Parts: sequence; structure tokens; C-alpha cells
Amino acid sequence: METQNRRFYGSLSTFQWFIFLLANSVALPIVIGGIFHLSIEEVSALMQRTFLVVGLSSFIQGWLGHRYPIADGPAGSWVSVFVILADVAVRQGQSLKETLQILEGGFLIAGLLLLILGLSGYFHRLLFLFTPLVTGSFLLILALQLSGVFMKGMIALQGESSLPDYGTAAISFGVFILVILLSVKGKGWIKNYAVLIGILSGWLLYTLLGKSSASVSTNESWVKLPELFAWGNPHFNAGIVITAILFTFILVSNTIAAVSAVSQVVPEAPGKLKETLNRGGIAGGISHFLCAVFSTIGVVPLPVSAGFIRLTEQTRVRPFLVACLALSGISLVPVIVNFLALLPGPIATAALLASFVQMIGIAFQSILRETLDQRRLTILGITLLISIGLMFLPPTAFQGLPSILQYVFSNGLLVGTMIVILLEQLWKADKA
Repeated sequence: METQNRRFYGSLSTFQWFIFLLANSVALPIVIGGIFHLSIEEVSALMQRTFLVVGLSSFIQGWLGHRYPIADGPAGSWVSVFVILADVAVRQGQSLKETLQILEGGFLIAGLLLLILGLSGYFHRLLFLFTPLVTGSFLLILALQLSGVFMKGMIALQGESSLPDYGTAAISFGVFILVILLSVKGKGWIKNYAVLIGILSGWLLYTLLGKSSASVSTNESWVKLPELFAWGNPHFNAGIVITAILFTFILVSNTIAAVSAVSQVVPEAPGKLKETLNRGGIAGGISHFLCAVFSTIGVVPLPVSAGFIRLTEQTRVRPFLVACLALSGISLVPVIVNFLALLPGPIATAALLASFVQMIGIAFQSILRETLDQRRLTILGITLLISIGLMFLPPTAFQGLPSILQYVFSNGLLVGTMIVILLEQLWKADKA
């Protein structure tokens, strides 16, 4: 009986990780499809390839890379590069397809740099840059930046001039509150599976109220292999080379922040931090090669995994690895992919936002690990004011600048991370 219970709860843990991986993978392919005017069939194919790469990348990291249960997922920071390059292409009369091929080239360059840093052992040598204040600031800015995206998703806001769907918003906030209540007040398995209960309850209510109008296609073949280089062969130019080199810095920040955050909530470390980060860098390079080959959005370890783990207390690696393989496996079955694509975006984003509540807590814990003296308070204030201020500027604010500078200054996360690192290194604390 005890063995059966263990297997049952193990299956639930795997399923909950599967839903978490899925929820992080569904929305951004749809966003990219809209930006690049992809057809419904092309968006569906992109979603299939994204599921495959997210599953493979997360498995490689969890098995051979950093070896923590950290979900990889499409990076919101990479999406900003997609948006800016698409805007530049439209204004300059360039082909959107060629822009996607240039982005494939960017993934290859970033992957190569991560691979070199990991194999040479230099990845961990960058660790001195990421003090508790830097890591905490990165996590805090990331959560605040993505909260806007999630809020728009929860109220089903399609564009700047569109009106919210108040019925959908009510369901989404109901899911958000339910997940928080179950994780705080729940006992035993109810607390551990708060995210799963919230998503399934919201999905059921969403369907019963007739909010879901999509249907599953039954005309697909049983198994469909993804197309390689679906956007065409990779292209390279000076702009994407510089962008990829600069963006590698954010990828390093992202990996260190994710490992640092999860290490605070997972009791057992998978090895020395130096080796863990170097392995994570190598696996990150492989992941970006996969993104180029399968033509998807760049995937990165998601720091929000720490919030999910704290919310659900799912710290074991094995259920996570099984869920990763399951996501990659079902990506080859179009009928299942189409069914999973029916998971309402507002419900998925509501559950994810609940995980970000925990991540903000982890960010403050990291910041407060050292005494907040006048120096650190000033650095934190400057970082937050500038990075968050940039998020409120309209997309057209930097149109007159070269595309590489447009990308830098329109990305509050990148600017904030650079500011806090520079100030931490240049403004040294007074010796007592």
C-alpha cells in the first residue's frame, strides 16, 4: 500500500512538472507568430518544436548540466530581440523570414560562446560579478518585467487599443488567488499540488463558461517529426554578432540567478558550485544549438522554477526528468500537441504569476543576505529606477538609434543588470 501511494504521488509530481513546463512553453510561440505574421499552421509547428526543445533542454540540464530541477523555457529577454529586429525589418523594408534566419545565426553564436565558457572553465569565474545584490536585483527586475506580460495575458488584452475580457480576467485572478491560498493554507498533498489544482480548476471553469472556442484537429498523422531549420539556413551579420555577444552576458546572469535561487529551496546540492555552473554553461550552449536547428525561441533556465519548487515542495529531480522526456515525446504526436495548445493562456499565466510571488521573496532574501548600508541602498535605488523606468517608455522611444542600441536601451533587464554589476564593482565598500 505504501509503495502504491509513493508511485501515485510520484506520478502526480511528474504530471505537475509537466504542466509547469507546458505552461511556460505555450504563450511565447503565439506571440512570435503574431509578430512575424506566421500562419496558423506555422504557429502550430513552432509550438511543436518549442515543446521538443524545452523538454530536451530541461532534461539535458537536469541530467548532465547543473543537475537541479530547473525548467528551461522560452526566454522573455530573447523575445525582446525578436520584437526589435522585426520592427527594424519592417521599417527598412527587409524580409521577416530573413530576420528569423538571422536570429538562428544569433542562437548559434550565443551557443558557441556558452560552450566555450563552460568547457574552458571560465563560466564560474564570472561568479564574482554576481554578488547577492546583483542576483537579487536581477530576479526582482525579471519578475517585474514579466509581470506586465502576465497581467496582459490574464485579462486577455490583445493590443494597446483593445479592451480587457473581464470574464476571463475574473477566472484568471480566481486561479491566482486559489493557488496562493492552497500553497499558504493547504496541508499535505493539497499544498504540494496547488499549481496543478489551480490550473485544472481554472481550465474546467473556462470551458464550462464557453470561453474556449478552439477544437482539436483529428486530421493529423499520428507521428510527425519536426522540420530542421524551418525558417531556412542561418544568416549572420555584424549586428547579430554584437547582439549575441552582449546577450551571452544576460544568459550567464540568467543561469547563475536560476541556480542560486533554486539552491536556496532544494536541500541537496548536486556538486561544487564551480562545476555546477560550468556544466550548466555547456548544457546552455547545447540548448541554443537546438534552438537554432529546430527554429524556436531561445530557451534558458527559468529562475521562476525556484518559486514553483517553494510553492509545491517538489524538490526531487527524477519526476522532473520524466516530465521533460514526456513533453519531448508528446511533441511528436500532433493530436496531443493540438490538445495541449488548448490550455487557456490566461489560466497558465495566472498560475505562473503565483510562482513569481515566491520568486520576489527569494529576490529580497538574496538582497538582504548582506547588510543594506547606504552604498547598497543607493545602488539598488539607481538600478530599479532606471530599469523599471525604461519599461514604461513607448517602443518608438529609441527608433533613431542603431538596431543594437535599440535592443540594449529598450531592455530594462539588460540595462539594470549592467548598472548594478558596474556599480558593485566600481563603487567599493569602505573598509571598516
